[in-house]
Amino acid sequence: MANIILLGPPGAGKGTQAKRLVDTRGMVQLSTGDMLREAKTSGTEMGRKVADVMERGALVTDDIVIGLIEEKLTQGAPGGFIFDGFPRTLKQADALAALLSQKGLALDAVIELAVDDAALVGRIVKRAAEAAAQGQPVRRDDTPEVFEVRLREYYKNTAPLIGYYYAKGALRSVDGLAAMDSVSADIAKILDKP
Repeated sequence: MANIILLGPPGAGKGTQAKRLVDTRGMVQLSTGDMLREAKTSGTEMGRKVADVMERGALVTDDIVIGLIEEKLTQGAPGGFIFDGFPRTLKQADALAALLSQKGLALDAVIELAVDDAALVGRIVKRAAEAAAQGQPVRRDDTPEVFEVRLREYYKNTAPLIGYYYAKGALRSVDGLAAMDSVSADIAKILDKP
């Protein structure tokens, strides 16, 4: 069992690698976006809070996100948890550390999918072109302009986590632009290290 954070800018492959870990190791992916959508329709007290905030068009607070994560941690996961899209800020990283400690859990690794920005933009443009060529809808955030805004937002808010976790000795980097199987193998080496 391992609890990990996948870090990296949009398009780095975090979702793809998380899905592989879910399929091969029985881990549970805690994706903030998925949890918010699920909570909104759950009918629970937390779900009603989320629905209210989202209907007003307001940003979901850290307290709500931590509450959702706490609910999931209470349910347990035989293979461990993958934190995807959380934490995004240093304040959230501190809150996650406190929550894990309170639950008697630890963070085993923070895996950064390191990428070259220009190559990443090229990857996103290619993904959009392939979707359009197959007659599939192109994601709104797969345009170079929108993607560059998302990338700047990532570096402004989330990139400081790289230094934060490096200082704690938890950060491991893999080449996020390598072939998918190679990235998966590199992540497996980190997770299987005694």
